[in-house]
Amino acid sequence: MMQGATAIRVVIIDDDPFVQTSLKTILSAQDDIEVLATGGSGSEAIRLFDELGPDVLLMDIQMPETDGLSAARGILGEHADARIVFLTTFSDDEYIVEALRMGVRGYLIKQEVANIAPAVRSVMAGQSVLGGEVVGRVDTLMRGDVGGGAGARTEDRGEKDAAARRSAALTRGLSGREYDIIELIAQGYDNKEVAANLFISEGTVRNHVSAILQKLDLKNRTQLAVYFYRDLSKADA
Repeated sequence: MMQGATAIRVVIIDDDPFVQTSLKTILSAQDDIEVLATGGSGSEAIRLFDELGPDVLLMDIQMPETDGLSAARGILGEHADARIVFLTTFSDDEYIVEALRMGVRGYLIKQEVANIAPAVRSVMAGQSVLGGEVVGRVDTLMRGDVGGGAGARTEDRGEKDAAARRSAALTRGLSGREYDIIELIAQGYDNKEVAANLFISEGTVRNHVSAILQKLDLKNRTQLAVYFYRDLSKADA
């Protein structure tokens, strides 16, 4: 393991001791990651963050005492630049929206074990991360369709939210076409699917995506999805 400031210092919070041990084993095996401590509740997350000041906090959402969302809200309230990544299960999908709007740096699925260490490095490098299963579900979740009983009110709200996002995008220097591309990427479409939906070539899509990333100073499509749902959504907050 690297010594000193070169190692990424991580705290792991999960109420399952087996998960704590497994994650610690996986991350401690990395040459550039150091696990400072583990804990089992949101209150421990707050205490350990204040005491140790980790580079990255990996945290479950559903926990006893103080849950992960409440802990993250408290930590970000005191440390706006905190790098918090939620590491949870498929059943926690309804929390994705609140997590992204809160300003956490990532939302990963526990089963995607191979992605955890790379995600820690990406977050440390200033990127946002979403699990593969999460990216394709974010649009549905942001529209409030998780429970399946949204009805006409949800549809109306979705239309208002979309209009607000488009307006926000235009005021930030994006064109209508660029907004359309960002919206489809946020819904999990690849370049071929974006091209088919907008009746343009894949090459044109690639050129637009490169221009958008440069214009917004973003690095990848995942960050575009986060930008769409977290930053543009502030317009309708």
